[in-house]
Amino acid sequence: MTTVFYELLDRFHAYLRTLDSALVSDAVARIDWDMPVRPLEPHPLACLRHLDRIAELSPLDIRPLTRFVAEHRGDLRWGQTYSVSDFGQAFLDNYGWLEVFGTRGHFVNDEVAAGLLILGPGIVYPDHHHIAEEIYIPLTGGTEWHKGESGFRVREAGEVIHHPSNVSHAMRTGKEPLLALYIWRGGPLAQKSTIPGTVAQGRG
Repeated sequence: MTTVFYELLDRFHAYLRTLDSALVSDAVARIDWDMPVRPLEPHPLACLRHLDRIAELSPLDIRPLTRFVAEHRGDLRWGQTYSVSDFGQAFLDNYGWLEVFGTRGHFVNDEVAAGLLILGPGIVYPDHHHIAEEIYIPLTGGTEWHKGESGFRVREAGEVIHHPSNVSHAMRTGKEPLLALYIWRGGPLAQKSTIPGTVAQGRG
């Protein structure tokens, strides 16, 4: 099982190294990639049904990562933050995250958390914010993203999206699902995200 975890980390790291972004390059350079593995039992979620479509949608340079995740989805520990009372059953059936490394992930890192977020089609992830700085890279295109006072706009696969500390942001998918890579740094790695009307611990 640990072989799968190490291969996931290698593919995750390999993709990040391909990105032409000073922000991402700085984040990658600051990470100590020789991290101890954390033995975690698999935990599947309903949203994993979207991974086959996600692997089809992702560009060729991203497919080594997305196909690996799709093929090994049942070996990994997927998590959710929210409950039915927060956003309803439809949201929960189409939402989940995988922490590759961090305070709760497959590899131990107390300084940076990084992983993958899934949102199914037709899902709104409402405005929220947190102390940690966040870098997002969509691995599929077509999702609308919003931060601060700006309106929603479509982002394509491979774009780098930066959410500074405590800047509100949100996402909404269209007809296709989203898989996005995230990096959290510069703040509590398991801090509770603040959402109007509720407070929940999570990724995003």
